[in-house]
Amino acid sequence: MLEHLFGSTTRLKLLRLFFNNPERAYFVRELSRAIDIQLNAVRRELANLEELGVVKQVAFGESKEEEVGTERSKYYKLNNEFFLNDELSALITKTQLLEERNFIDLIKKRCGHIKTMILSGFFTQADVSTDILLVGEIKPVPLAKAIRDFEKFLNRPVRYTVMDEKEFLERREIGDKFLYSIFESKHIIAADELNIK
Repeated sequence: MLEHLFGSTTRLKLLRLFFNNPERAYFVRELSRAIDIQLNAVRRELANLEELGVVKQVAFGESKEEEVGTERSKYYKLNNEFFLNDELSALITKTQLLEERNFIDLIKKRCGHIKTMILSGFFTQADVSTDILLVGEIKPVPLAKAIRDFEKFLNRPVRYTVMDEKEFLERREIGDKFLYSIFESKHIIAADELNIK
């Protein structure tokens, strides 16, 4: 969607990465690997973004993350003084929410009979060991494809857990530590045929 507005999938992926990690500096090869785009395309879009003032080159050691390049590598980070940062950040956040909603709908339609779907972890910034809990009669192949595609969009792995209804109910009955870590943390119930609310 936004690639049409921004004119380039590479540019959009770079913007997402920079806005999701505003204090982090990246060297060019690292960016290429992170967004899975060829090096020359990344260099071209970095030059465009730098010319617009969205990103800036920084010296080795200016990142808050541990450096993985060399002192000769060119590092880029978000220019926090760019005058449209708030607007771009809001737009990127809204498109991510839209993509998340599309992803949830896709799983519900194509991945079997989902009786319960709980989003946690990455989706709610909760410190739990899974991002998605799915309960029901799940089709593993379509689910794996949907997860892979969503991971490409996010540029990060998505942790998910699948249980059948019997296992879920048994584990809930005995006060399973894993399940209650999800219930007791911030979570979103995206499907609830089992009335767990």
